[in-house]
Parts: sequence; C-alpha cells; structure tokens
Amino acid sequence: KRILSEHPESEHHHIIKGDRLLSVLAPLRAFGDFKFKWDKSIIEDTLGAILGDRACPPNYKTPPYLTAAPEISYHRLSARDKFMVIGSDGLWDMMTPMQVIRLVGEHMSGKVTLSPLHLAQPHIPLQDIASVLRQRQAAMKLKPTDSNAATHLIRCALGGTAYGVDHGRLSQMLSLPQDMVRMFRDDITITVVFFDEEYLRHC
Repeated sequence: KRILSEHPESEHHHIIKGDRLLSVLAPLRAFGDFKFKWDKSIIEDTLGAILGDRACPPNYKTPPYLTAAPEISYHRLSARDKFMVIGSDGLWDMMTPMQVIRLVGEHMSGKVTLSPLHLAQPHIPLQDIASVLRQRQAAMKLKPTDSNAATHLIRCALGGTAYGVDHGRLSQMLSLPQDMVRMFRDDITITVVFFDEEYLRHC
C-alpha cells in the first residue's frame, strides 16, 4: 500500500509483480539497490555502458521505488517477552515467523542440556533434585546441536525438513557455487536478542 500510494495509478499493475518490486526485487526497503532509487537518466549514464538495456528495471517510470526509511513501531517489553529475532529477508524467504518462534523456544528449552548440571544450593531435598532431573530429561529431546540460537536457525532454514535437519541438504546449500547460489537462496543474517525476564518483571 505504501509503495502504490507513492506512484500514479496507471503504474500499479507493474509495480508489484510476483511478490517482487518491478518483478525483480523482494525487499521493499533497502540501503543499497540504487537502481530502484535514482532517476532513469542517472542510471543509464552510470551503468548503460556496462549493462546496456538492462541498466534500468522494466517499467521504470517514476522513481524512487525503494527507500531505506524504516517502518517504526513501539512495543513496551513485559516479562512475557523472551527474545527478539532480527533477520534479513533470506531467513523469511525460508521460514515463517511462527516457525522461527518455535525453533528459538525449543532451543531455549534444550540448551540447558549442553552444560553440566549444577545445583544452586548445597542442601536440596531429594524431591526437588528429582524434579530438576525430570525437567532435564524432558529437555534432552530438544537438545540442539548449536549453543547459539542464530546458528540453530540458519541450520534449520537451510537443512530443515519435516523430520528434522537433513545434513546432506544443509551441506549442499552451503556449498553451492557463487554464480548459482542466488537461484536457490538469499544471504541470511540473524541476530537473536534475549531479554532479562527478572529485570522486566520489576521495571
């Protein structure tokens, strides 16, 4: 809606085609990709000698079509908020937000099994120790390969199947030749930020 509102109605059927900007670009906000921002004459003068007729995207009439201005929303954190995932479009091409939330949640639950069990106090009733051990046993089912949640997400995005991670597929996706890789996947950058639950409970 934002992009369509910035251009004449006569262009609307060309602007977004196949879920891509001008049939070419997936993201609708970007720092680079000046080919979707500059005037046509500047693009042709700059790139015309190299790219010829392909210097400008098709139906390029009223630039800019792309902006780096972010969409900003505000959310007050509460103790219910556990983490935030910041991911490039390569991640969201491969996974839905709900899949990402589930995987990070499972990673949080299973990650405790990657380190030795330490009892917080010296004199703990056996009943409490048994409860801790049962929780740890349940977490073993979710034990991740990676200690880092972002790495876990990338592993699942590239090699994930309905039955878990297919390491053969993961290996293929990571070893694609540079000139072919964009046909199968986009670059993926992920940061997972975990919130301090205790702090949020008291602020």
